[in-house]
Amino acid sequence: MVGMKDTESKVETSGQSTDRPDTGEENASQADNAKQAEPSETGFVNELINPKFSELGYIQVYTGDGKGKTTASLGLTFRALGRGWNVLVILFTKGGNDYGELFSARQLSPQISRQLTIVQAGLNRIVFTHNMKEEDAIEISNGWEIAKRAVHSGKYQLIVMDEANIAVDLGLIPLEEMKNLLINKPPSLEIVLTGRRAHPEVIELAHLVSEIRPIKHYWDIGVKARKGIEY
Repeated sequence: MVGMKDTESKVETSGQSTDRPDTGEENASQADNAKQAEPSETGFVNELINPKFSELGYIQVYTGDGKGKTTASLGLTFRALGRGWNVLVILFTKGGNDYGELFSARQLSPQISRQLTIVQAGLNRIVFTHNMKEEDAIEISNGWEIAKRAVHSGKYQLIVMDEANIAVDLGLIPLEEMKNLLINKPPSLEIVLTGRRAHPEVIELAHLVSEIRPIKHYWDIGVKARKGIEY
């Protein structure tokens, strides 16, 4: 170890140890090698552990064809609420009342209820390219306007835009508007986007991207969506 004042060191050759006295020249060489291996005070290691990083908000994207994207964002929501954060969750393309998370939200403590806002911006059906209606565009547009105002309101520490990737992919949220919102968000605000087919330009802007791949799914053997698990 560099800096220890040993009087001897051991050099192992072919499984044998030979004792020999330490020399100043060898210690100097070891110190030089150690100095080269360690990053400088302005190097990447110190940057990664910069305490100011904990004060910043980042952009997270959960995408892919596997199950678990909304589930991940709801887990993050629950964690943030436990830390006293104000959280906005916008459910794009999701209307109706039959979601377990909505039932849970209605039964939260008064304190947590004051911290959490949930907005539904969709009809009670799954939206595809071939079945989009004007009502879908209106619902999502209304939710998008709420999102834009909320980002700059100073009220929230975390904003989750569930299925926003789908809304962008369908053209119901303009890509350029989404990019502009992410680029100009307040530095301390955390934004989470979920949904399949995240746009490459959104992925490029994000600080964290997780792609969930469908290795196996019980739907493949005919299991239907279950209350408490899928919704």
